[in-house]
This record gives sequence, structure tokens and C-alpha cells, in this order.
Amino acid sequence: MERFFCSNCKRFHPIQPARWRCDCGSYLDLEFESTLSIQKILKRRPTLWRYREAIPIHNDASILSMNEGFTPLEEIEFNGGGVLIKIDYLFPTGSYKDRGATVLISKMKEWGVQKVVEDSSGNAGSAIAAYCAKAGIGCDIYVPQYTSPEKLIQIQAYGATLKRVEGSREKTAEKAMEAASKIPYASHCWNPFFLHGTKTFAFEVWEQMDWRAPDTLVLPIGHGTLFLGAYIGFKELKTAGMIKRIPKMVGIQSASCAPLYQAFKKGWRETRPIEKVETIAEGIAIAEPVRGRQILEAIRETGGEVLAVTEKEIKVALKEMGRKGHFIEPTSSATIAGLKKYLRKKRQNETVVSTLTGMGLKSAGKML
Repeated sequence: MERFFCSNCKRFHPIQPARWRCDCGSYLDLEFESTLSIQKILKRRPTLWRYREAIPIHNDASILSMNEGFTPLEEIEFNGGGVLIKIDYLFPTGSYKDRGATVLISKMKEWGVQKVVEDSSGNAGSAIAAYCAKAGIGCDIYVPQYTSPEKLIQIQAYGATLKRVEGSREKTAEKAMEAASKIPYASHCWNPFFLHGTKTFAFEVWEQMDWRAPDTLVLPIGHGTLFLGAYIGFKELKTAGMIKRIPKMVGIQSASCAPLYQAFKKGWRETRPIEKVETIAEGIAIAEPVRGRQILEAIRETGGEVLAVTEKEIKVALKEMGRKGHFIEPTSSATIAGLKKYLRKKRQNETVVSTLTGMGLKSAGKML
């Protein structure tokens, strides 16, 4: 039986298009029985939909796919040693957010939804807009006024209606939630179906590492949609007896906007308000992460940590990755800057996996 569950007040809710949070105001998780068969996986095309039985879409006819996923896992040298990097900017819209969008919008199509609303700093908006275009679903995307022009152009190219909002990223979310009182909210941070798309990151890493899990994952955290998706995926693999332990989860934030870094260091269960400073890593500049408590729980459960990186470190990593053949956006280079910090203290023979989340064309103007 599939249903929504609130970990805050312990209430269950039936799954409905209009339901995106609990009556208590907290986020919802999806109770879903995931199954995986290596034999079935190996017979399918190399897309994220090869893990079909683990993805909560009932009707195959509802699946919206552009053959996304199964991105390369490349060994790249850092600090004199090789690290496995998932090249997750190689998606149809140029970022890993397509993992969540293909599943969430497939679910919207399955429900017969005609129009959705979403808020984003750019990449999630582009992904939702693209898959809505493929589905023939109307789409309003709310974005902060400071969003990179390249991302705005991309969103409009898919035919979505762009709603620019003056003020913070949080103000943008407020406007979208007001609209969501009348239109289904295809939120990448509130709607748990999005996380059941991003969890395929874990399945792909598991398969590409010959059905093993790495010791450690180093991933960015803004709203934490990739971070939590990876955690959910590896947790499902552990529950199924396919791996022995969930990797240690290490999250990376920009020091200019690091509520999770602050909460982790101070031992808090929840994030608290912070003073946000402008950062070139716009994709993780989230002062109030919706699932902050859930992210902190995943980090502590796996023995992980949160690291913060400066603007200078982000820019250095950006240039370094260009010299390694990867043109990535600053949000993605923040992860690499954090990875380099983590590698200075990693154990000998520790297997570390990280990722490049978005291509450089997404925000080329910010790099000039």
C-alpha cells in the first residue's frame, strides 16, 4: 500500500495531486515497497528507468522519458589519487534534476493533471518545464529575480510561463505556494515523488561499482534533493540485502549560505535562520531547507558531516575542473571544492564517490 507519511506528527495521508505537505506544516515522505532484480536490470536499456520496479509509477503508458540517466562514473585525479565522479550534468536539460522531474511529471500525467506550478533557482525549473512540455502539461515556474539569464531562457524555451519574484529564494517559494492552493505543486523539495527519481543516482552507482556501495558520498546540499535521494536509494538497497551498509553521507554547502553546516556543527536537530550572503553557487543558496531535519538525520545516521567552502575555493575548483575537461556551473564546483577538503582527511583505501551536477552553460555569465 502506497501512502504519504509525516515523520513529524506520525500521520498518514492518501496520495493525491493536491497533497504536498502535512496538515501540521511538515514535509511528507512516500511509503512505497521498492524491489530490484539484477537479472531484470541487465536486460534493459541504460537509462534510469532500468530500475522500473523501484520507481512508484503504476502505468507504463504514463512514463515520460528522454532516455535520461545512467550517466558516466569517471575516475578523476585529485590530490594525487583517483576519485569516482558521477557526470550528472549529462542529462537532457543539463543537470541531475531530470532524475526527479521524469518521475514526478510522469506521476502528474498518471493523475491526469493539466497544469502545475514550481519554484526554483533555475535547474529544477528547467527540468520540470522540459518534462511538462513532453507531457503537454501547462507549467508556471517561479524564480528569484537574480536567477542566471541562461536558465531563464531555457525555462521559456520549453514553453513554461516564467514568474520572476523580487527578493529571496524563500520569497519565491512563498509565491509558488500561494499559487499551489489552486494548481498542483510540482515541487522538487516538497513532493516526495521527486526524491524517488533522484534515488536512481544510488542505484546507478551501485551497478557501476559492480553491485557494491562506496564507503563515502560527497554531495551538495541546498534543499538536498540529490543528497536525500541518494540516501533513500542506498537505504532501499540495504533493506533488500543488496549492500551491507549505507555510505557515509558528506554534504557540501557554500559558506555564504550554510544553515545545515551551522546546525550540524552546533548539534541542532533542525536548521535555524541565518544571514544569507550572495554566492555564485546559486543552486545551493537555500537559507531555509524544507527537509533540513531529514538531511541532518541522514548525515548523523551514517556518520557523515557537513563541510562549507568559500567563494574563492569555489572559483578555484571551477577553473581546475575546466582544465580537467569539465565545464561546470559554480554550484557544481562548490561540491568539488568540498570534496578536495574531505580528501585531505580520508582513510587509506576509502572509496569516495562525488558528482558534477550541472553544466557550465547554465550560468556562464556568472563566471566572467
